[in-house]
Amino acid sequence: MEITLSKKGLNIEPSVTLEITAKAKAMKDKGIDIISFSVGEPDFNTPINIQDEGIRAIREGLTKYTPVSGINELKKAICNKFKRDNGLEYDIENIIVSNGGKHSIYNALMAILNPNDEVIISAPYWVSYPEMVKIAGGKPVIIYTKEENDFKFNVEDLEAVKTKNTKAVILNSPSNPTGSIYTEKELRKIANWAVSNKIMVISDELYEKLIYGDYKHISIASLNEDIKKLTIVVNGMSKTYAMTGWRIGFAAAEKNIIKVMSNIQGHTTSNPTSISQYASVVGLEEDQTNIAEMKREFNKRRLYMVDMINSIEGLSCKEPKGAFYVMLNFSKLKGKTIQGYKIESSLDFTNFLLEKANVAVVPGIAFGDDNFVRLSYATSIDNINQGLKRIKKCVETR
Repeated sequence: MEITLSKKGLNIEPSVTLEITAKAKAMKDKGIDIISFSVGEPDFNTPINIQDEGIRAIREGLTKYTPVSGINELKKAICNKFKRDNGLEYDIENIIVSNGGKHSIYNALMAILNPNDEVIISAPYWVSYPEMVKIAGGKPVIIYTKEENDFKFNVEDLEAVKTKNTKAVILNSPSNPTGSIYTEKELRKIANWAVSNKIMVISDELYEKLIYGDYKHISIASLNEDIKKLTIVVNGMSKTYAMTGWRIGFAAAEKNIIKVMSNIQGHTTSNPTSISQYASVVGLEEDQTNIAEMKREFNKRRLYMVDMINSIEGLSCKEPKGAFYVMLNFSKLKGKTIQGYKIESSLDFTNFLLEKANVAVVPGIAFGDDNFVRLSYATSIDNINQGLKRIKKCVETR
């Protein structure tokens, strides 16, 4: 007997990022020396003071259920963080703690979308945005940005895709995968457009601390009260504090939105891990020097990777301003055959690099742009050097 599965579930695309990571791991398990540029997490360990607090929480029995939306101690620390870092005033009723930033975004979409509601997303986008919109019953509407515009959209782009069904726009600054950052001037224009059209903004700010040079992060919600009321700000512990496996994300929004998000969370996952919550309080409130040290190292790697890529024949990239990714443009190689491989898509180029250079990257099609592959510089300088040397040798061998 054939079982009929969920049409919604069948419509969800698998994560290409995780597929490539799994394929690279399988090759590694066979003894093949794989250098991976595919992983989207810091290669640093969680700071020791956060580790110690997690251990304390375990030993003191803080391992029980907590309130669904998180412990008040952490909510207060999050409120302090928003005020200190972003100039945003929130009460604990405006905060929800979830199982990672991804979970916060999912809860937000589930809370605001009704059937046929549209969510504007710019490509290259983080792989999960369109799929989460579909899971929530909405329709993703894609703006295709250009590399020469630093992969950023503007009000004219928004206006071109706006319909009577437009419910929200997802703003990711600094961006995964492009590293682009929106300036205050650009954000004000987007905010004015959102307010005048009564369109919500989900502002994904997970990489806010990983910004380089003279650029700075500005939360769109901080610009004025009108846009703040329409914005759901999402952040988390994963990237800034090297806590990817601890699974703590959080969101701030109007109380009625947070209440719905909490109700949804209460019937799906319940509370985030109690141990991780207590550890996150220490992360947000105590010594922040580890962030500066991590950022300095990422900056060195960023510049090194960009210089090496731009020295390889047929490849190029822009210098990312934030996060820890580079979008490598391989479009000059499209249509060519290299070492028996016909390169017609980003998936072709990704498989070519994995099998011929033993280097793992993520195909740009996963992010909505087939002319690129994404490389993460959340790995050592030595790995970057060796990996890009392998890529150079493979690409320049005809």
